[in-house]
Amino acid sequence: MHRHPAPLTARRNGPLAGAVRVPGDKSISIRALILGALAVGETRVTGLLEGEDVLNTAVAMRALGARLERVGEKTWSIHGVGVAGFAEPKAALDFGNSGTGCRLALGAVAGCPITATFDGDASLRSRPMRRVLDPLQRIGARTVSSTEGRLPLTIEGARDPLPIVFAPPVPSAQLKSATLLAGLAAPGETVVIEAEATRDHTEKMLIHFGAQVRVESAGHGRRITLTGQPELAPKPVVVPADPSSAAFPLVAGLLVKGSDVILNGVMMNPLRTGLLTTLAEMGADIEQLAARNEGGEDVADLRVRASALRAAEVPAERAPSMIDEYPLLAVAAAFAEGTTVMRGLKELRVKESDRLAATAALLHANGVETEIAGDDLIVHGKGHAQGGGVVTTHMDHRIAMSAIVLGLAGDRPVQIDDGTFIATSFPGFVELMRGLGADLS
Repeated sequence: MHRHPAPLTARRNGPLAGAVRVPGDKSISIRALILGALAVGETRVTGLLEGEDVLNTAVAMRALGARLERVGEKTWSIHGVGVAGFAEPKAALDFGNSGTGCRLALGAVAGCPITATFDGDASLRSRPMRRVLDPLQRIGARTVSSTEGRLPLTIEGARDPLPIVFAPPVPSAQLKSATLLAGLAAPGETVVIEAEATRDHTEKMLIHFGAQVRVESAGHGRRITLTGQPELAPKPVVVPADPSSAAFPLVAGLLVKGSDVILNGVMMNPLRTGLLTTLAEMGADIEQLAARNEGGEDVADLRVRASALRAAEVPAERAPSMIDEYPLLAVAAAFAEGTTVMRGLKELRVKESDRLAATAALLHANGVETEIAGDDLIVHGKGHAQGGGVVTTHMDHRIAMSAIVLGLAGDRPVQIDDGTFIATSFPGFVELMRGLGADLS
């Protein structure tokens, strides 16, 4: 898809105020579509994130034989085909920019006796897939063709899937989820042993749909045991607001003087709230209101008021619970007093872009002193940021939105080279921020 770049400029414009609900969580939306497609009967999903990544996953589930229909705004009906019931797709499955959709669907397809080709955009084609293929091959799938473990790749699912015990070489929710989804088709127990706990949406949703999943603590990590060949029963899914999307108006509310913002229905899963923990340590005024549980996930409304932040040291073991939030945390650190050190960010080098280098470049362009030492990011905060930079986003939506937040609070306006692909994760971002009083042109 050819897009014309749309530069966007953010400038300071008085306090942000109002109550908003950010789009639904992408992780939950993608999993709801895949598990709905593997259940027997009708699953209703409300609050679905209707961004490109999720819609590409919906198209792929249709191509695999499930019936998916949009029946209202953010409301979908899915008629699934049952575990291991996918039909052979007639054409390649195109996941666009979605690493999550692609890797989880690889797992779901690996347990079916079909051959399917997976593809994506230029950015997804450059991302490594070999790690996820290893456990799938042990379960019995075969990689028919791929260039150096990258897309496009063709996989032949297992005719007789075997349960495995798998210890992922790196903490990765996608790797764990792909293995569990493939394990659904195998008899007996499939076990994933994590050295470090990663986000557990797949386990929670599998349980929600009636699968037997046992989760035990093991040191810092977890041992997850799935009983294979369950009959998944459809359950309604209410998709909570995405904490990674909520993070942008939240940090803008902390940094723009005089702001008072309420974010409704935000997922509070403890494996996703590392940013909130860190901001609280930095002195952020964030209040949780109306805590509740929806569809197996904890949810709350968040009230955010402008705060004077101080520097913090962010330990490496917190990285999995906030891996997507580091570019934004780095912006917050620029406005804090003192030196903030974020440790153990090697996983950021293989995101949509080398997000570590891109984050450092974003700050440099706006007069913020920053350095990368090994896998650590160090930001020297001065209580304000001069801004005035033009930021190269490398087609990375989180770098783009982080730069905009810096512009809203900085001394001088900040321009990004292209804002078109922000819609991949946060459709309506510009309108929502303008509704709170932001100046984006």
